[in-house]
Amino acid sequence: MEKTYLIALNEFCMSHNIEISFIESLQNTGLIETTQLHDAGFIEVEQLLQLEMYVRFHYDLDINLEGIETITHLLKRIDAQYKEIVKLKNKLMLYELKE
Repeated sequence: MEKTYLIALNEFCMSHNIEISFIESLQNTGLIETTQLHDAGFIEVEQLLQLEMYVRFHYDLDINLEGIETITHLLKRIDAQYKEIVKLKNKLMLYELKE
């Protein structure tokens, strides 16, 4: 059985000095997933880097929710293309080694 580590959203919001409504907006758009336990919201540790990135986009760079969605989509596409390039380079090296 795999352990899941959770971070309380109210503690995250207090430590980052942000509003819980921002996290609720991120959840409503599907950018993050939260878990409800005993009337409190939590986020998995695996999503913490993403959430902190969204907080920086919104509060430090003043990017709205639609902009964050667009940036996230583009970053995912770039990552997928990078993985495809690495895969193709590996295939090419295989063919070059055979010659």
